[in-house]
Amino acid sequence: MNSFYVNNRPPLMPSEFCFLPLGSVRPSGWLKRQLRIQADGQSGKLPDFWESLGPNSGWRGGTGESWERGPYYLDGLVPLAYLLEDDELKARAQEWIEWTLNSQDVYGLFGPMRGDVDWWPLSVMLKVLAQYHEVTGDARVIPFMERFFRYMKNQLPVNHMHSWAVMRWTEMALCIIWLYNRTGDPELLDLLKMVREQGYDWSWHFREFALTSKQTGRFRMISHVVNNAMGVKGAALQYVLSGWPEHRAASDTTLAMLDEYHGCATGIFTGDEHLAGKDPTQGTELCAVVEYMFSLENMIQILGSPAYGDRLEMIAYNALPGTFSADMMAHQYDQQANQVLCTIAPRHWTNNSPDSNIFGLEPQYGCCTANFHQGWPKLAANLWMATHDEGLAAVAFAPCQVRAKVRGGVEVTIDVETGYPFDETVTFRVRTPAPVTFPLRYRVPAWAEGASAKLNNGECACGLTPGTFHTAEREWRDGDTLEVTFPMKVRAERRFNGAVTLKRGPLVYSLKIGERWERIRGIDECPDYAVYPTTPWNYGLLVDPENPEAEVVVKGVGDVIYSPDSAPIELRVKGRRIPGWDLVDEQAGPLPVSPVSSSEPVEELTLIPYGCAKLRITEFPLLEG
Repeated sequence: MNSFYVNNRPPLMPSEFCFLPLGSVRPSGWLKRQLRIQADGQSGKLPDFWESLGPNSGWRGGTGESWERGPYYLDGLVPLAYLLEDDELKARAQEWIEWTLNSQDVYGLFGPMRGDVDWWPLSVMLKVLAQYHEVTGDARVIPFMERFFRYMKNQLPVNHMHSWAVMRWTEMALCIIWLYNRTGDPELLDLLKMVREQGYDWSWHFREFALTSKQTGRFRMISHVVNNAMGVKGAALQYVLSGWPEHRAASDTTLAMLDEYHGCATGIFTGDEHLAGKDPTQGTELCAVVEYMFSLENMIQILGSPAYGDRLEMIAYNALPGTFSADMMAHQYDQQANQVLCTIAPRHWTNNSPDSNIFGLEPQYGCCTANFHQGWPKLAANLWMATHDEGLAAVAFAPCQVRAKVRGGVEVTIDVETGYPFDETVTFRVRTPAPVTFPLRYRVPAWAEGASAKLNNGECACGLTPGTFHTAEREWRDGDTLEVTFPMKVRAERRFNGAVTLKRGPLVYSLKIGERWERIRGIDECPDYAVYPTTPWNYGLLVDPENPEAEVVVKGVGDVIYSPDSAPIELRVKGRRIPGWDLVDEQAGPLPVSPVSSSEPVEELTLIPYGCAKLRITEFPLLEG
């Protein structure tokens, strides 16, 4: 493996790639702008007006909220602050870090809770400290974690993991593995085994998947949407511990089961608190979106499957921005694929309340207010990984710069210049102090038929195989460029009740609906909004699912990326309104079974990226030809 970066020590199974330390990859272009929008939105301002993160937080030494919200917030704030090199955000994060490091008692326990220890929020803060150590090298962190894990090893035989910690054991396991790979302490392997044995068996859960329909009734941990999003990486982590082929294969089974029974057009799965089936008006909790992304980042690192990169991009570039206002000062608890009205009203959620899909500060529960911050920063930090043969791999695409050591210990810098996912071309520009031979791998998305690459000297690699990693190994010289083109053909996907969704590259497209935002409640710093449609939404599409035709209109990426009026790209298609498909219980009524007949006039419809559309139809009835 790449000797310059940390891989799994035996007897753990080696991972396919190595994570680069936080800060090795930095965003540029539109991605940096998006992180800046996040920093200027709720991520940078919440502690000023949200009590859960205010001065009285238990994780700041107060008597207020002392469970998961502080750690959740830091899990995104730390990478956001350091990727943007924002001194103000760094200072804000440091206050929480200092309190946490100083809170450890003589036994090794830390944090605001004492007595009956809840291991779950401690695991999140340990993830924070690992990132913080990678980017700062703070010498206090590793001894701090060593003391805590000795305490945990002594306590677990009598103070078992319970409740959320049982379902979310994967997060604690990641932290134990992180420390073991740096210290080699064999006692950490004993602790890792205990954590796994006391945790829920996610590999079995998805192999014998029984949650094949919308979940109703009492609250059940096994059907909770965020537990499942974290559990997605469970089989991969079990493979690291066991080396069993069935654990490795179970990762693909995991995604297949969620897709088959609860999958959404954006690659996420439904869960308006609990798994909810495939109806496009069922919701998906924001926490599940960012946790699924984090699970996929770990699965790529462990198993190296390009399919996980495809899925990561689809969720990141659609479901993630689709549940925020363009300025990231308001978010939803639940988003819907077919979302035509965001109001306080009873909907057919599995458990959630009537305010779950309004935009604001804390719709439904505050967990998402605290936890969403990790989505964009961790994506940016993990666009590149190190390879076993001392090279680098681009596992996902966005404008960025990576600086890392390759073969021979040479530190190279690669600038990624691209408008992806809105543009087909990705250009890698290599900067190196001396010629150096190393492999540069890049993922060829499964949808990219006809992908090609061109070196600066004109050498062309055509017919790159979709769904693989392609390797360009050569002597790289300062100034070399590699231009890769991923043709983005419009394609149709059949969905619930025979509906059709249009996709192009990693982007999912939705009907552009006029939006009227109305303040309905909340504080001046961060009000809550209902969103009402100002244009019709009840359309079916006139397309051939086998060969959909659409006019592609490229408008370019501006300062605001994810709003309906500044969408960087549009599709123009034909459709008709469907009389009788109306609002029911303040949401789109039951999706008509396709094919659907309509004698309404043919209209040209504008579709925009899902992430830009806060009101949208994404799964369209297919009209009879």
